[in-house]
Amino acid sequence: MTTTMDIDLGPQAKAFRDELRQWLEANRPPPSEASDEAEEAPQRGGRGAMAGMFGAGGGWREWADKLHDGGYLCVAWPKEFGGRGLGGIEVAVMNEEFARARVPRVTRGMGEWLVGPSIIVWGTDEQKAHFLPRIIDGTDRYCQGFSEPDAGSDLASVKTRGIVDGDEIVITGQKVWTSGAQMANMMFCLCRTDPDVPKHQGISYVLVPLKRDDGSSNGFDLRPIKQLTGGAGFTETFMTEARAPMFNIIAGLNNGWRVTMTTLGNERGGNATTQHIQYTRQFWDAVEMVRSKGKQDDALVRQQLAWAYTRTEIMRFQGLRLLSEVVAKKEPGPASSINKMFWSEYAQRFAEIIMNIRGAEAMVMPSQEPGQYRLDRWQSDFLSTRSVTIWGGTAQVQRNIVGERVLGMPKDPSNEDERPAR
Repeated sequence: MTTTMDIDLGPQAKAFRDELRQWLEANRPPPSEASDEAEEAPQRGGRGAMAGMFGAGGGWREWADKLHDGGYLCVAWPKEFGGRGLGGIEVAVMNEEFARARVPRVTRGMGEWLVGPSIIVWGTDEQKAHFLPRIIDGTDRYCQGFSEPDAGSDLASVKTRGIVDGDEIVITGQKVWTSGAQMANMMFCLCRTDPDVPKHQGISYVLVPLKRDDGSSNGFDLRPIKQLTGGAGFTETFMTEARAPMFNIIAGLNNGWRVTMTTLGNERGGNATTQHIQYTRQFWDAVEMVRSKGKQDDALVRQQLAWAYTRTEIMRFQGLRLLSEVVAKKEPGPASSINKMFWSEYAQRFAEIIMNIRGAEAMVMPSQEPGQYRLDRWQSDFLSTRSVTIWGGTAQVQRNIVGERVLGMPKDPSNEDERPAR
């Protein structure tokens, strides 16, 4: 892969980069285990993304264990909680070096990004001592129980009920778009524990096991939602008297909204500082595909690839700008909506370009066994990116945010009640 100009991030970042390169050179898994599938764009929601999140499967699990032993999981957590206390620059360096080495950047998924940081802020000392090591070593694998059919953008409208029964809380209700539920054994769940107070004040944040100690379901019915790609990366989730110890309520009964704000702050922070990496890698893979088809001299193809290259570079420099804000400890503002629009619309358009370059071949799935539904990577990109301008805040809503909060334009009267989606 062709590389772009390196940016000097300072001596500390250079020392960490050198350390990481040496470790990866000495410990990287065999090529058969460090497959390209690991570096699929996360929006696909397929095996590559889920294994990258949870370290699932034989080779994946061995690689995750090696990263755990080397101290390269949950690296942004404070040292006293099992992390390395790395800042934004070092985390960005780590993402770059894993991409350069073409090995999976395994994480502990939502447990690492969302649950752990919320426990660190709001949990008791006993909760931190119990839950955080279980995230780091992979014992607990989390899915998110926030969205409901009538509570998506307006999360405070959740209707899932939590009733205290002795030293347990009993939860009944429905969640939707539960990413990774089939691979999780825990859910961080919002439930209404006091219906008689203002809606933000009656919510609890509960860590709920999906199974009981005997291996039976803890009142969970997971119904996979099939996507255009043929996969099912998320589910409808029905809970009927799912039980969790009162110990599993973070920040105490009816104090869940403040924990939720911490979780959403981490979720919306995202990976904008290094997001360009996956698209840069995808771009150069596409260049190789174009060369293999002898289309490298086609003027229209070259123009389209030049368009794509300039946008991956814009993403890279935008990431550096955001990284400088992280270092300066500035709060993320509405300008993050620009980033969401930019990468999602780019991903969608680039997938269309590649399908057109491939021509009729793009319409035929690879040969496979009867009854199977298997796409190649470019087909999967095309189908999965149909949704990226919807989830995480639609492109239309993001434009309203930019117009009103960045450019200072008046509100659109037809959209005054429209809230940004999660």
